Amino acid sequence: MGKGTVGLVVKATLGEVPVALKIRRMDADRPSFIEEGRLLRLANSVDVGPRLITVTRNFLAIELINGLPLFRWVEEKNRRRQVRGVLRGLLQDCFKLDAIGLDHGELSHAPRNVLVDSKGRGRIVDFESASTSRRVANVTSIIQYFLFGQLASKLEAKMYKSRRAVLKSLTEYKQDGSVASFQRILETLRLD
Repeated sequence: MGKGTVGLVVKATLGEVPVALKIRRMDADRPSFIEEGRLLRLANSVDVGPRLITVTRNFLAIELINGLPLFRWVEEKNRRRQVRGVLRGLLQDCFKLDAIGLDHGELSHAPRNVLVDSKGRGRIVDFESASTSRRVANVTSIIQYFLFGQLASKLEAKMYKSRRAVLKSLTEYKQDGSVASFQRILETLRLD
């Protein structure tokens, strides 16, 4: 399913349950998957990320998410309401991660780290670079992807009128991280 610098991800079965199994590479720069499992468990505590099934030093078994990368899903969906619902859900998940002090670390690269599942729900995956020791920036990172990444031209017409207003609301959010400033971001993006 994928190959990264730390592991190889394959589709497997655990008992009779299909899972995504991450296998640690011999040349990985990390000694185990234990820390990634701990951080994924923390994300799961606020209902974010694929469900952690089990973790060992060399293996990480997680819920198998069949879905499309966010940018491909948006290209295929012409229905504004569906796109806005997925984006709102992703922003809410990012806010939950910010609230518990868990920074994903890769959300400005959403093509690799956000899938839309068969039920039309945006799912944040791959917590390999996550951390609780750096300043959280999940909301700002994903909006950066919305505004300047691969989706920017497709979303501009569907989401917001003024990039400047979005950036202003982001600045407020970065200063206090409050529910009120997060709500202003949703209003600015017309996702409230």
